[in-house]
Amino acid sequence: MQPITLALAKGRPAKSTIALLEKTDVQFEDFHEDSRKLVFYNNDRSIKLLFVKAIDVPTYVEKGAADIGIVGKDNILESQADVYELLDLKLGKCKFAVAGKTDYRPEKGQQLTIATKYPIIAQKHFEKKGESIEVVKLNGSVELAPLIGLADLIVDIVETGNTLKENGLTVLEDIEPISTRLIVNKASFATKSGEVQQIISQLKSALE
Repeated sequence: MQPITLALAKGRPAKSTIALLEKTDVQFEDFHEDSRKLVFYNNDRSIKLLFVKAIDVPTYVEKGAADIGIVGKDNILESQADVYELLDLKLGKCKFAVAGKTDYRPEKGQQLTIATKYPIIAQKHFEKKGESIEVVKLNGSVELAPLIGLADLIVDIVETGNTLKENGLTVLEDIEPISTRLIVNKASFATKSGEVQQIISQLKSALE
């Protein structure tokens, strides 16, 4: 029998996800976050784990390189991958938000410039509000953009808000809650339904 292939995102949720899988008796004994290995098997080799960058997990699943993926909602939304999202693992809870200077007041009719690592999510959010924006794509230190006049506002992930506060920024609007989710390739959901449903059922039990 071919193993189920699971793409697991590197980063903070990985350790919690492995711990959750262990509660379902799925053990990856040679797995270690600092390992340079990218492929691991569980004890009975029924699951092949691909340890990949979070941003790539939706692509692996959409293209069928993995049957199942475990990754943050932020990467699912930004990728726009055509996959089934079937379970919220409730790990790594945070939110997408619009943030800016505490005294920021937009001028009437002003087109906003938004700095973000997530241009698609930012565009979609402001499109829903009927607002046209210019997006400045950044790969880090997004909080700096409003401070130096590179952007009016930012769209970013907010967990505690401490980074915003330390840089004189504040949340102006919540966009969407984020947490770690389980996604499934649409073809695998049809052809490997039993195996996929078993893993989902085990994880649900572990979450209770």
